[in-house]
Amino acid sequence: MAAHDNSFRALGDADIENFIRDGFVRIDHAFPREVADEARAILWRDTGCDPDDPATWTRPVIRLGQYGQPPFVAAANTAALRDAFDKLVGRDRWWPQRALGTFPVRFPSPVDPGDAGWHVDVSFGTEHPDFMEWRVNVSSQGRALLMLFLLSDVGDDDAPTRIRIGSHLAIARQLAPAGEAGLSLRELAADGFAGSAHLPEALATGEAGAVYLCHPFLVHSAQPHRGTRPRFLAQPPLLAREPFQLERADGRYVPVETAIRRALGRA
Repeated sequence: MAAHDNSFRALGDADIENFIRDGFVRIDHAFPREVADEARAILWRDTGCDPDDPATWTRPVIRLGQYGQPPFVAAANTAALRDAFDKLVGRDRWWPQRALGTFPVRFPSPVDPGDAGWHVDVSFGTEHPDFMEWRVNVSSQGRALLMLFLLSDVGDDDAPTRIRIGSHLAIARQLAPAGEAGLSLRELAADGFAGSAHLPEALATGEAGAVYLCHPFLVHSAQPHRGTRPRFLAQPPLLAREPFQLERADGRYVPVETAIRRALGRA
């Protein structure tokens, strides 16, 4: 497996302010392209498709499960990402990644993938058989970040994840009255995800090895693939060791908390 380069550009004050305001930050070269290549080879094998024969790409999306092989663990645990987790979530407040979540591998196709709706990623109540009843609350119980790991180059036509810029602030305001019980995905959707449809969009594009670190309340969506090469992306959560707190005696809030507090007029 490819060696790791421990040199990286750490997140600066401007990056952190952008995260608080917009709800996400992109880290280029967060893990080596060679690691992405190794991971993608494993995923290609499990799709049952031939990377050199588009005739075998018969479905618009193939979903693959958890992967804990060395390339996936290496991608999730670089010095650049660990430093960013500490800066956005707080040192010792997140669990190291042992896998890279699920992989929606998207193929060029005229067929509607059927999963391109706007949503936020919920984080508790997942024992309920109806996923629309899964929940999220204003302290983001269980989830520290939403993350998008690009394992292939992703351009505008390659089904990049759509992001509603600043939508995390609207969602925080929507969640606040519900307290610790939070709201279900169905309840959030019924309100149009806090009316975020008017917000500008960004596309999660970049080169293999880029990672988008997103506020857990960020509204996002899949989309059909209009390009020529399949898109490989992982979307794991960063799990929280402890709940976020919106009132701290020492006033030392991490950026995820600061964003929520700003949305609620407390910062």
